[in-house]
Amino acid sequence: MLDIIRKIQKKLIIAIPVIMVAGFLFGLKFNPTFLKQLIIPLTFLMVYPMMVNLQLKRVFEGGDTKVQLVTQILNFTIIPLAAFLIGRIAFPDAPYIALGLLLASLLPTSGMTISWTGMAKGNMAAAVKMTVFGLIIGSILTPIYIKGLMGTVIEIPMAKIFRQIIVVVVLPLVLGNLTQRFMIKRYGFAHYQKDLKKIFPPFSTLGVLGIVFVAMALKANSIASNPGQLVTLIIPLVILYGFNFLLSTIIGKYFFKRNNGIALVYGTVMRNLSIALAIAMTAFGKDGSEIALIIALAYIIQVQSAAWYLKFTDRIFGPAPETTVKDIMSEGVFSLHINDTLNKALKLLAEEHIHSFVVLDDSDKAVGMFSTAILLDALADETPYETPLSKLPMEPVVFASAKTSLKDALLKMKRNHEYKIIIVDKDNVISSVLSQEEIIRHIAENLKK
Repeated sequence: MLDIIRKIQKKLIIAIPVIMVAGFLFGLKFNPTFLKQLIIPLTFLMVYPMMVNLQLKRVFEGGDTKVQLVTQILNFTIIPLAAFLIGRIAFPDAPYIALGLLLASLLPTSGMTISWTGMAKGNMAAAVKMTVFGLIIGSILTPIYIKGLMGTVIEIPMAKIFRQIIVVVVLPLVLGNLTQRFMIKRYGFAHYQKDLKKIFPPFSTLGVLGIVFVAMALKANSIASNPGQLVTLIIPLVILYGFNFLLSTIIGKYFFKRNNGIALVYGTVMRNLSIALAIAMTAFGKDGSEIALIIALAYIIQVQSAAWYLKFTDRIFGPAPETTVKDIMSEGVFSLHINDTLNKALKLLAEEHIHSFVVLDDSDKAVGMFSTAILLDALADETPYETPLSKLPMEPVVFASAKTSLKDALLKMKRNHEYKIIIVDKDNVISSVLSQEEIIRHIAENLKK
């Protein structure tokens, strides 16, 4: 089942139009009113899974203040203003559709921001922070912007919007973070990173498709009576996304380095349409489906344009630099101290589903690597479980910096016959790890592209 959903997730360009057609046909043949009961469950299914993997701690990391600031200025000044003006011009007699365009522009960044930035070899750490900042700022400003810009032509239920933001953003965010913490504590960080983390995004896609289906079904009769409406909706979307891509590309190319420029583009163009859909369908009652229709169509434009833009990133920003350790390493390092016992080593390897860990001395300096091979040898020799690690053989530690190229990292591994590299920061403090599994996975993913 998960494999099928993952395949659909990779084919959103096809899946969303198909679901839209299916919802349209369903709405014509049956009375779709009962589908409204599915809006809240589908909303939670859509938003909660993406919150589980959100890395909130990244907000407090520094080093890219300028690109973060420019990104959020674009996201909450120029882009919403452009959406508002385009909506007023394109839909002078359809304020709820104009509101849908504005709503989509007020909720920037999503998990796809991180994915597309990674595929284009941009600054993924910056993209993660853009996603978190965009989510938090957007949740606060969206009701205020909607009231200020559209309050003269539409009755804006401010209290209801704030309440729905708590339900569809804050509650899933809190529950998602608690879920993440529980899984890491229960199953270990390595197991979470390797196996559990990838379970959740496909379910979010399932929620998106469900909401799109419901929105199309509820608007089916209206569309059937005026099929040209779809064209009038798509053209303003194309203009908005075209303007967004052009503006962010110019700023990203001429004011930032390649990796930050790419992050800025995807951090401003990719909108959190899932949450926009959720708010539209839950906060505006019977008018929600009209608002949701243009947001559903925005999925098609957004995914298509992001995919095409990816093909031209090297031409626009120049070729990607050589892959470095930083691009694929895992955060955090598992370690024990030299006075810890064989029994503790056994438990760490088993609980965290890892093959080795760093052994530290009393000054927290790495003195060796302890692996499953050493453990099995000790067990075969019937070494007492209370034996300290200082009495057992250890493998040498291979060090590198985050800036080390992948090619040099592989050569280090080969020379030392060690297939895990410990990453140290500029102060020679251990910060991360690069294992053979991550390298193999990275190369395999690149071969698929």
